[in-house]
Order: sequence, then C-alpha cells, then structure tokens
Amino acid sequence: MVLWIGVDDTDSLRGMCTTFLAAELVRDLTRDFDLIGYPRLVRLNPNIPWKTRGNAAVCLRIGSGRGEPMTVGELGGRLIQTFPRGRCDEPPARVLGRVAALVERWSRIDDETTNPGFTISPTPARAWLYWRAVRRIVTMDEAVTAASTSAIVRGYKDGRGIIGALAATSWRPRDRTYEVLCYREESSWGTRRKIVPESVKEMDIRFPSTFNNYDYDNDHVVIAPHSPCPILFGIRGDEPGALPEAMRSIRGERPAGWLLFETNQGTDDHVVPQPVMEPRQTVRVEGSVERFPRILRGGHVVVSLSGVDVTAYEPSKQFRSVVASLWPGDRIGVIGAIREEPRTLNLEKLQVLDVVKRVVKIANPICNSCGCRAKSMGRMGLFRCPKCREKFPRFMASFRTLDSGLRRGWYEPPVGSRRHLSKPLKRMPGARVL
Repeated sequence: MVLWIGVDDTDSLRGMCTTFLAAELVRDLTRDFDLIGYPRLVRLNPNIPWKTRGNAAVCLRIGSGRGEPMTVGELGGRLIQTFPRGRCDEPPARVLGRVAALVERWSRIDDETTNPGFTISPTPARAWLYWRAVRRIVTMDEAVTAASTSAIVRGYKDGRGIIGALAATSWRPRDRTYEVLCYREESSWGTRRKIVPESVKEMDIRFPSTFNNYDYDNDHVVIAPHSPCPILFGIRGDEPGALPEAMRSIRGERPAGWLLFETNQGTDDHVVPQPVMEPRQTVRVEGSVERFPRILRGGHVVVSLSGVDVTAYEPSKQFRSVVASLWPGDRIGVIGAIREEPRTLNLEKLQVLDVVKRVVKIANPICNSCGCRAKSMGRMGLFRCPKCREKFPRFMASFRTLDSGLRRGWYEPPVGSRRHLSKPLKRMPGARVL
C-alpha cells in the first residue's frame, strides 16, 4: 500500500500547467518519501466543454521504495529517482498540508474557469471511474463514490477538479506511452520558446520509438506548446529509457528541469467500442459513403456516412483532401467525436475499407448518320441526336476510369492536428501508414 495523490484543473488558458504542479509536488515530497513508479499524466475525455487545453490530470504515488531505483527526472538541481515497488504506513493526513499548500500556491484560482481539486488516498479510486471519465461526462457524485472511504478529497470553488483527480488515480493501464516534459525557468514564462527545428527533425529520425514530434506537412515543431505555460517541450514515445537521451538532443533554450511521465496519450482509450452516438463521446463507425463530399465555407469538408455527417474541419489541413476524394459507395471506417450542434462526427482518423470504381463520362456519342454530337436524355440514360433524332444507348458514350488516389488503409491528420489521446498510426499494429 502506498499513498496515491491525484490533482486536476489547476491551470488556465492564460498559464500554468498541472504537470508543472506535479513536478513541484515531486520536488517537495521526495525529500521525505520515495517516488513509487512513474508520475502519471492522465488525459480525460477531450470533448468536455469546460476543459482548458488537453484535459490532463496527474497522479503520484509515494512511500518507502523497494527494489532497484531509476532516474526519472531532475528538479532543482537534484536527480529524481523512482522505485518499482513500495509501501507507506503513513496516513493521508501526513502530507495533506504540503499538498494543499502547493496546490493553492500554483493553481490559477483567480481564473473563473479554474476549479482545482486533489485527493490523497491509501488506495486508488475504482477502475471504472477512469473509463467513464475518459469517454463521457462524469458527475461529482459518481466520482466521489469511486473513492476509498479513507481518501482525503478537497476541492476549491466548485471543486470540479476532484473528478479528474480521482480519475487519475483510477487508471489501470492496458496500453501506455511515456512523455518527458521539460520545464522553463520562471523568468522565461510567457516569452517565446527557442527550439532549433532541425534538432527536432534529427531527434525524430534518431529515435523511432518517439511520435508526434514534427509536422513535416506544415513545417513546424509540435513538441513545444504555444501557451504561456511553464513547459518548454515534451517528447512522447513508447520506450521510456530513450526519452531522456532524446530530450538532451534538442538544441536551443535549456530546460530548468525535467520529469518523465507514464501516460495514456496516443492510446485511443477515449474511443467508445460500441457507439451509441451520444454528444461528447468519441466513437468508431463503419459504413458506405452516401453522396459526394460537400465543401463548406471556411474549408471544412463534410461527407455523409450511413446517415451520419462526418466533418473534417479546416485545422486538419491536408487530411481534408482524403475526405474530399471519397465517392458514393466507398466503404470507410471513421473515428471521431460526436458534436451536438450542428450534429456531426468530428473526424480524427479514417480507414478506407473499399473503393468503388471511378468511371466518368468524357464525351457523348456521335451520330453515325450526320456526325452531330448526341444529347443526353436525362434519367433514361439514353442519348439522342438533335438533328436525326436517332437514339443511342449509354455504353456508346466515351468513358474514362479515374484513379481516386485512395488505397485501402488508415489515414490520419498531420502531426500538428492530432488529439493527445488519438493513437498515431505508427502505434497501430498492422496499420499501413499512407
């Protein structure tokens, strides 16, 4: 048994980051306790309307470590180590004051949209809470019923962060990835980050177990956020041991510290396996394209799939051309979030299952008697010479077969347009990346 600490909803669009608060908690608590396992960064339902940026909560486990330690960070000039196992006989109240002080110091409580919450417990919340919180909207009552009876739960303002804090402790990974997060000197917060793009490209090639580093389609760095938060950059990957070296290969502004997290990013945990098409859920749907795609004002592309409008919005960039290439009768699978108004599926990934033959008419028949070009008779599918009135069947017209450019397999947006939880194709076994 160890102490589980979960925290959520401490940041705002104007600054801060819950993972920075996690680092401050680690820095403080590891002076008296050992860190057990990796710190955890747990993304929850990305369709929640009141989230800040990535809807991330954090979870730490502390106690007296057992086993061989390993380094997972450097904070305040001190190496941070973690142990694979541990126990803690201290009650949650033992660290309540320290956790509360740091949450109150670093949370953006002055922001009207920020409602922090934290939990300290000798056991994690029940596992079902994570799956509800990553796939739908959870009420406060639901979250609290999942907590241990001996857990301390504290919220500020409306206390909404309690939900994410408890959900972060309830995550039992089926799939997982890792992210090394580098932090800036406080004097640099809000200023432009200095990262050499070429070093990010070199790192991307040198460390193939990493993902979502650089958007080659649109030529920009993806590892660095654009907000005025304390994060310098973060590198995600499947091999935790490779991430510190990948981090050190990035040139530019030097980080003031770093911490390696275990995460659910890039896992598709948010996708409901049996879609019920409820708003703010992410689902997978298969079917046939019903009509040619429509291009909306602003560059959004909409295609109808078995009675559902599927939309690739302008921020998905080149991905829209894949959707625009679909024809009626094509069979596809789509993953995306159900939007309430207008009712549509916001596309995250697309799988081409089968494509119909693209045959287009390039010329009407020529009359054998007078040499005139025949005219279409409309829905009858026949042609008629305007001079001789002779009729011709459809097969006498000239046709051409087009190459749609689509191949069976998966398609995804450029790196800079992907959601945190969306599983990149390079992590999908057997997926042919097109």
